[in-house]
Amino acid sequence: MQPPSHDPTVQIRPCLPTDIPAITAIYGNAVLHGRASFELTPPDEAEMAARRDRLVAAGYPYIVATREGTVAGYAYASPYRPRPAYDATLENSVYVAEQCQGCGIGKLLLSALIQRATECDFRQMIAVIGDSANHASIKLHEALGFRHVGTLRSVGWKHGMWLDTVLMQRPLGSGDARPGRLRP
Repeated sequence: MQPPSHDPTVQIRPCLPTDIPAITAIYGNAVLHGRASFELTPPDEAEMAARRDRLVAAGYPYIVATREGTVAGYAYASPYRPRPAYDATLENSVYVAEQCQGCGIGKLLLSALIQRATECDFRQMIAVIGDSANHASIKLHEALGFRHVGTLRSVGWKHGMWLDTVLMQRPLGSGDARPGRLRP
C-alpha cells in the first residue's frame, strides 16, 4: 500500500531487522512519556527484535512507515489471546515518532495493517487503547471503522495516576460470516 500522493516521501513497507533501533527509540519515548503503553520500563533493542521476530515468524503483519528514508512509525498485529479459539482475532499496535505525530502517518500505518491482516485471513481486529483521554488514537480507530466496545476504568497505574483502557473492534474481510485463520 502506498500513501496518498500528497506526501510521496512516506513509504509503508514490511519491518526489517535493521529498523529495530529506530523502533526501539520510538517505543522507548512512548513508554517513558506517554500513556498508550502500560509498560513502565522501555525494552532494549534485543527484546524489541525478539518480539518482532516472534510475530513475523508466526505470520503476523509488522510494518514501518518511512519518511525520506527514516523510520517515522511502525505498526504490528499480535495475537489477541493465546487460546486457539481466538486465532482469527488479533490486536493492533501503532506508534509514531514524536516529531511525526499529527501528519497522517498513523492512519497510513493502521490502514496498511488492516489490509495486510485481512489478506492473512484474520477476522477481527481489537484496539486496546491506553488512556481514555487518548483522543487522537480513539479518533484514528473510529475513522478506520472501529467501534467502541468498552472501557475498563482505572486498570493501569502510570505517571502517578490511574489510567483506563478503551476497547475498540473492527471486523476484517467477511468478519464473523465464516471462520478465518485457524491453527492446523
